[in-house]
Amino acid sequence: MTTAPTDRTAVIAERALLDDVMAKLCQQRPVFHSEADLQHSFARVLWELASDVHSRLEVPQRVAGRTEYLDLLCLGPESRTAIEFKYFTRSWTGTTGTPAEDYALKAHGATDLARLHFVRDIARLERFCRRRDQNGLALMLTNEASLWTPPDPGRRRTRDHDFRIHHGRELTGTLLWAEGTYEPNTCSLRGAYPLEWETYSEQGGAGGEFRYLAVFVGPSVTGADEA
Repeated sequence: MTTAPTDRTAVIAERALLDDVMAKLCQQRPVFHSEADLQHSFARVLWELASDVHSRLEVPQRVAGRTEYLDLLCLGPESRTAIEFKYFTRSWTGTTGTPAEDYALKAHGATDLARLHFVRDIARLERFCRRRDQNGLALMLTNEASLWTPPDPGRRRTRDHDFRIHHGRELTGTLLWAEGTYEPNTCSLRGAYPLEWETYSEQGGAGGEFRYLAVFVGPSVTGADEA
């Protein structure tokens, strides 16, 4: 069984609190040009807060005889954290940061697929965290309010209903896409993950509010693989 932390004290490589990383990251980079930009900036801030944690991008993971790639592996002296990132945006243009930069974010559009891919990240981390000294973190940053806003109770059931990631939701068990009519998108989670969105930065104009969702995945209690 994979367990999830029940509070905000989960740390990266047992060296840096995520809240501290995100607070410092926001001071330097309130907006990002791309997901790769977010990954690189996150790794840099983590090093500034914990210089004994080494970050590696796009690390291959051998699972069940196949290779999958992890966005970021953080190696501490005694512990590791595997991180998957998602940066999903709606259209926004503006100038912000120090030094000031111009941003022109494009609308990704398919929020149902954003939810699917984030849940898949959690499932991937459950597979990757087979070491007793490794936890995982699925992190989404977005300015798309529909991702953190609960759906209208009167709205008809959508194909991504089980994959909703709004504030206050809990993800657990077997999640079905379109009530199970499209089996390739079925996703099973061993752990239970309460979802709590946090404010990241406030910018001007429509789409100027950025929030992040962090889900920590604990080491697998059964079948831990030290190799």
